[in-house]
Amino acid sequence: VEHGLPIRSLEKISDAVAPDDTRFKYRIVSKASLARSKAFRRLSANHSVVVARLASIWATALRIWKSEEGTRAFLHRPHPLLGARLPLDLVLENEIGADLVRAVLGRLEYGSAV
Repeated sequence: VEHGLPIRSLEKISDAVAPDDTRFKYRIVSKASLARSKAFRRLSANHSVVVARLASIWATALRIWKSEEGTRAFLHRPHPLLGARLPLDLVLENEIGADLVRAVLGRLEYGSAV
């Protein structure tokens, strides 16, 4: 991550999280930044952190729901334990948001979440 993930990692997580939204990747990396990154075939360290964070949440949620559809539904639906915010929005915002989502996932995994 420190040296930049391959651009393909952005494509893979974008396709998994929002397969019908070809512009979703631009929520992570602006179009201009992505164009610059393509010259190096790697994402910046900052963008790589966001991709890795989202991939980690995706993997955890997928383990709980056991389906990509269920995982997407969780990420794209407001959750009461997150102040009715979308888990996906919190994950993309910052690590604190991702920690809140991880806490909900932990509660879901062990049967104590709404």
